[in-house]
Amino acid sequence: MPEGVGPQWLVEAGIGETRAILVEHGEVLAARVMWDDGPRAGWVTQAKLLSRVHGTRRGSVRLPDGAIALIDALPPALTEGATLIVRVARSVIAERGRTKLPVVQPAPKEAPRSPPSLEDELRATGAPIRMLSAMDRAFDEAGWADLVDEALTGEVAFHGGALTISPTPAMTLIDIDGPPPLPALALAAVPAIVRALARFDIGGSVGIDFPSLSEKKDRQAVDTALAVALGDWRGERTAMNGFGFVQLISRLERPSLIARFARNPAGTAARQLLRRAERVAEPGVLLLTARPEVRRAVLPEWEAELARRTGRTVRWHEDAGLALSAAFAQAVAA
Repeated sequence: MPEGVGPQWLVEAGIGETRAILVEHGEVLAARVMWDDGPRAGWVTQAKLLSRVHGTRRGSVRLPDGAIALIDALPPALTEGATLIVRVARSVIAERGRTKLPVVQPAPKEAPRSPPSLEDELRATGAPIRMLSAMDRAFDEAGWADLVDEALTGEVAFHGGALTISPTPAMTLIDIDGPPPLPALALAAVPAIVRALARFDIGGSVGIDFPSLSEKKDRQAVDTALAVALGDWRGERTAMNGFGFVQLISRLERPSLIARFARNPAGTAARQLLRRAERVAEPGVLLLTARPEVRRAVLPEWEAELARRTGRTVRWHEDAGLALSAAFAQAVAA
């Protein structure tokens, strides 16, 4: 497929994260972010059975990296302390206030293998992939900074209203706010909701709180519009109930951008700062200005990698008055 024709994945191998956006006509259709923060879906490995829930086939295992994972469908004869081959079905899901352990499944017939790389996952979508250099501006031109800001706040404006997207332990909740007439507001929200699912990599259980619509025909109109907008989306969907609530359920393998960023805003800001620093073009020492918690979130190996990639000395200035997302990098005289 020629460059610029049809959707294309753009990938940046950043410091502390690898990020990808699916772009068409200058618009971000979907996004993925990979952090090195625990077991990832697709990893097949040996594990040790730590415990079984009495009277069930559920339990917990320890993976080779030390992570504890939940498991179901255990063989009845398997006892605590035994080893088995498992496949990671869901990575760690970190949300505000709690962390969901990874989930694994017995995989006795599979050979151990590493989890797929982000490039492997993207290749499976069928869209072409283009790796970008550090100075390439394609991410910025497509609106990466706006996407990160929306994911950090969970607030997405659309013509006629706004969405508030909140990760909770049970599901991702999407609330719709805007002026009447409410049937028109609900219909206007549909394309924004479907767009947000892909842009923020939202899977699993999603609850959509539409405005309450008293007329059955209005609720049916929203159901039809949502079905059309979802297209070939893979999952299950409930009809709107009398209170305006709709639930979407799809496969959950990894945290959404919103869940990931909400759980670790300082780590998110640190990674964005390193991205900006790597792209400073002017000569001189790199001066990074950020809140203290952002500096603490930068691992020593990340700072060393920034110095290696840029060939510069790195200095810090802490400013507690800055917003987390306002950290910046500049070149200064040695």
